[in-house]
Order: sequence, then structure tokens, then C-alpha cells
Amino acid sequence: MSAQHSAAPPAAAAQQATRLHIVTGKGGTGKTTVAAALALALADEGKRTLLVEVEGRGGIAQLFETEALPYEERKIAVAPGGGDVHALAIDPELALLDYLDMFYKLGRAGRALKKLGAIDFATTIAPGLRDVLLTGKACEAVRRKGTSGGRAYDAVVMDAPPTGRITRFLNVNDEVAGLARFGPIHNQAQAVMRVLKSAETAVHLVTLLEEMPVQETVDGVAELRAAGLPVGAVVVNMLRPAVLDEAAVRITSSTERRGHRAAVAKALSQAGLGGARRGGLAERLVDPLLEQAREHAERVALERRERAEIAGLGLPTYELELLGDGIEVGGLYRLANSLLEQGIAGTQRKGGR
Repeated sequence: MSAQHSAAPPAAAAQQATRLHIVTGKGGTGKTTVAAALALALADEGKRTLLVEVEGRGGIAQLFETEALPYEERKIAVAPGGGDVHALAIDPELALLDYLDMFYKLGRAGRALKKLGAIDFATTIAPGLRDVLLTGKACEAVRRKGTSGGRAYDAVVMDAPPTGRITRFLNVNDEVAGLARFGPIHNQAQAVMRVLKSAETAVHLVTLLEEMPVQETVDGVAELRAAGLPVGAVVVNMLRPAVLDEAAVRITSSTERRGHRAAVAKALSQAGLGGARRGGLAERLVDPLLEQAREHAERVALERRERAEIAGLGLPTYELELLGDGIEVGGLYRLANSLLEQGIAGTQRKGGR
């Protein structure tokens, strides 16, 4: 398995603080897959994690090959080390009902409001309130006590909105300022922000070694830091292995190709791919093969440049291999094991302010 950890995690004493791991990334980078693998990794050694979905896409249920998640915490997997992974799909309307019952003791009256459409109306016209409810539910799970008096969950992992929206989503105090400057809603927003900006939280960014995802990651880190929100690690996903060494890469250049055509044709012929003479099958395969090698060399060079951009962020960086078309449950466990081997279970924020 190809995976690298390019920066050492913080000291062991500080590693234990992070309980809320928020996973974001540009669309198409596999952030939901990484969030699921991270939840499995954090549940190692008998721990309990909660994997939270806030966008209503049903991605977590699909990954774990289970039925659609209800608005309740449900055990969906056992981690490699024997811990439990629970999952929750947060519904803004039902979260608002919880909120109304908690602060205003509405009970049945709240359910009546839902039937009248008032709940949907409230969460639609007040997107700031919606974000408070979504983040608030995750923060409540972080602070919740279990029956034994300890924390109910060792870690909470949130599959969050994409990088372009993550700062506004998390900076709920600013969103709520236009709704309420005092009262229960204001107090709830402040309580959420105390968790989001504490040492208990880390925002991890998922990217590919491609120009646009890396640039969005760089911009996202800058925005998070400017807002005083905690930055954790960068996870490079879907990494393809380099199959050519430096000598082979040099052969693909236009100045080197002519002198090596005969040698490549001879090697192909010796491998049983036809004759090496002009017009032979092996000879005809040389140019297409060298063209593919050239494209591969260009990709490797691009990835090298993008790695340098990521390294400039000064954050712990982890790499996950490309597993092919589609991710099955077995693939999630492979990715979780890779994250464990790289030490991501100890990652928390770095340079968040």
C-alpha cells in the first residue's frame, strides 16, 4: 500500500485533546470516503466514534452498505481494533424540533409546527439557524456524557460541506448575528463556537494531487485560519503509484526518444510482442508506449509541484492510495489501516489561529 506521512504529528500529550474531526474537501476528492475511513481508524483499540452526515446525500449508508440512516445514532461498523463506529444523518427539521423542545419545552406543539410546515419554513429562510442546528448536534455529541460518567464518544467525525463553503458553515456566530443578538439562539451559537474553536476540534482537508483541488485546499486553509477556526491535516486521496524511475522518465523526452527506440523495440520483441524490425509489431508499439510514458512523466512532475504547494502549508499530510472504481467496505478498512499506520489518530489542529 502506497501511503506516506510527510509531517510528524504533534506531541503525544496534545494528541489526546482532539474529539471533533471535521472533514472537508473539494467535490470529487472523496471526502466522505476519507471521513468514513477516519471514523474507523479513530475507533481503534476499543474506542467509540460517531460519524455524522450533514448534507443529506446518504453517502455514509452507501459506503457501509447499509440502509438509509435515520435521525438517530446507529452502530454501523466494528473497527479493526474492536471499537464501534456509530453514524448519524442530521436532519435540520428534526434538529430544530430537538432545539425547541430543549429550550422552549414545546413537545407536541413542536410536532404540530412541523405538520404545518413551520419548521421547514424556519430552516429555509434562516440558513444561519440551519448551520447552528447541524453543527450544534455534532458539538453536543462531543460533550455528551455516557452512562459511566465519561464521554459518550471518544471522537466525532463530521462529513462536512465542501471546502468552498466550510468556513461560512462553521463560523455560525457570524451567521446568527443577523438573527439574534441575545437569547437562547445566540447562546446556542456561542456554545457551538466554543467547541469549534477549542483544542477539541480539527478541520481536515481532503485533496488530490491536481491543480484545482490543491489550490482550493490552500485557499480553504487561509480562510479557516483568518476566521480563527482550527486546521488539522491535509489528506491526499486517490494517489496513483509512480511506475517509472528517473531513467525511464528521461527516455520519454523528445531528445532521448530517438536514441532509445531501437532498444525499446528489441525489449518488446524479447518479451514476445512481435518483431523489432521496421514494420514489425514490437516496432509499431514503441511510439504509443513512449507516448503513454510521456503522459505518465508529466503527471508525476505535476504531482511533485502540487506536493510542494501542500508542504508549504506546514500541516501534517497523509496519503491514501487509489483503490479503483468504487469503494467497498473492505476498501474502507484498508484506508483506515493506512491512516492508522501513518498516525492520523493523533492529529489535531496546527496553526489554526
